[in-house]
Amino acid sequence: MPREFQRGHKARISDLTAGTDLYVGVQISGPGLSFDISCFGLDADERLSDDRYFIFFNQPKSPEESIQLLGAQAGDTESFRVTLDRIPAGIHKLSFTATIDGAGQMSQVGPGYLRIVAGGEEVARYAFGGSEFSTERAVMLGDFYLKDVWRFAAVGQGFDGGLDALLKNFGGEVAEEETPAAPQQPQADAAPSFAPPAFAAPAAPAPVPAPAPAPQQPQPAAQGFAPPAGVPAPPAPAPAPSMHAAPTIVAPMTPPGGAQVPPPAPAPAPYGQPPQPYGQPAAPPPPGYGQPQAPQAPMPPGYGQPPSPQAPQPPQAPMPPGYGQQPPFGQQPAQQTYGVPQGAPQGGAGVTAALQKFRETPTGQRWTQQNKKLIRVDLGIGGQPVLARQGSMVLYQGKVDFSYKGAGFAGRIVGNATGQEMQLMRCTGQGQVFLADNATHLHPVELQGDAICVSAENVLAFDESLQYEVRRIEGHGIPGGALFTMQFQGTGTIVVKTHGTPVVLPVTPTTFADCNAVVAWSAASQVVVSSQVRMRRNAYAGDTGESVNLQFRGAPGNFIVVQPYEV
Repeated sequence: MPREFQRGHKARISDLTAGTDLYVGVQISGPGLSFDISCFGLDADERLSDDRYFIFFNQPKSPEESIQLLGAQAGDTESFRVTLDRIPAGIHKLSFTATIDGAGQMSQVGPGYLRIVAGGEEVARYAFGGSEFSTERAVMLGDFYLKDVWRFAAVGQGFDGGLDALLKNFGGEVAEEETPAAPQQPQADAAPSFAPPAFAAPAAPAPVPAPAPAPQQPQPAAQGFAPPAGVPAPPAPAPAPSMHAAPTIVAPMTPPGGAQVPPPAPAPAPYGQPPQPYGQPAAPPPPGYGQPQAPQAPMPPGYGQPPSPQAPQPPQAPMPPGYGQQPPFGQQPAQQTYGVPQGAPQGGAGVTAALQKFRETPTGQRWTQQNKKLIRVDLGIGGQPVLARQGSMVLYQGKVDFSYKGAGFAGRIVGNATGQEMQLMRCTGQGQVFLADNATHLHPVELQGDAICVSAENVLAFDESLQYEVRRIEGHGIPGGALFTMQFQGTGTIVVKTHGTPVVLPVTPTTFADCNAVVAWSAASQVVVSSQVRMRRNAYAGDTGESVNLQFRGAPGNFIVVQPYEV
């Protein structure tokens, strides 16, 4: 039986199968809808930094063939072959997406799935339907992502903007519309031997004959991607020159009767020099008062002057015309935006352009860090509530309910006695909640069945599925004989807050840390309170302030997290 996934669920691929040669099948359909199914190979920053790892019908495989498009077979609308051990080190995520080609919305799709097959046996399946979507036109169905090991995540999130918004989210660009090239057919022998039995692939449509040489609008390129190299884009028609943009030319005036125009009178001699005889050329005097200067670098035209002809210059970025200057030849005056200062951000000026870099970051994940001090949780992914520190909500969207999360009578007693009491609220519903606390740095930590120890003071929020309890740290020579911390364990995410950027250090036999600066450590580490209080040292006046520390011991792989701040 395959393992059933729901939106937001994750698992190690090694827990599903021991193989690395996988078959990924996608089945999606809807009345009157046509779909394009693709795979994006993303880098560590989840960006499409190499276009060769965008696998779609016009580019059916990656350079080393670790990702191959197989086509429709075995009841799947589209299928892929993924060889995990051949994927290059620069690729950290494979995102399988579906985009509507034409009009329509994802809410119109019928029951569909994304499944993983290994060794001829289906090991995982993520089923979805139109009820999970609304106005989206492009969705991310599932991800293979590298986090120590390769894992699978059922995503089920999309964009209303369709393919353009999907490409921009991955850092790609939409090519200009050109005549599409004939799509390449997937290789028939690319299907792995372990994949389900393949049916005959539908024949490729006959190419449309070239139309008569009549002027027509260029047809949009398939899926908005650039066609293969070698097909030049049709040149854009040159705009009609504006007669008001051309410089004024003064023609010579001819007196009536066709008489010759007398030559102009000679220019007056410079001050202190004798005049030259009429009709004789004057010797070129040195540049001085009333004489033109030596040739210099061309200057931009001044107030009310047309640009003088100069020698051809290398192309430069166009500059906006100054006050009283004509715009470049062929450019309409309306193209210049009034009031836009030089150096304004590209794409326009004003409030919208200035705030563009602060826009919300969509990722399709349950927890998304908007910046170093703000994090967003999507309650609709995973379908489980979130416990957060009271008062940490700064913004929410959708239908979200906030309720008090009590610790009970026994919990309050333990919290007051140990100093590990957490004032929590419970967030439920369908929406997004933005969390922050006093501009501290936030760090989401995903747990996959492991455990971590964090002080209650450094916890901002966590999934309700995580189990937590107060843990005692043994020690001697300090008041009370012990310190306490919180231990979180299970599958989910916990958001840890720090003052400043923390540092993560491996645990060695000689690792000591200030108990007021330690933020978290691996639960497998052995922690002992180390007291340096001695009678002889206390006999002198003054104190170093470093009398109580924590000593960490453990096997290789354990760690501690320390912040540059003492609580």
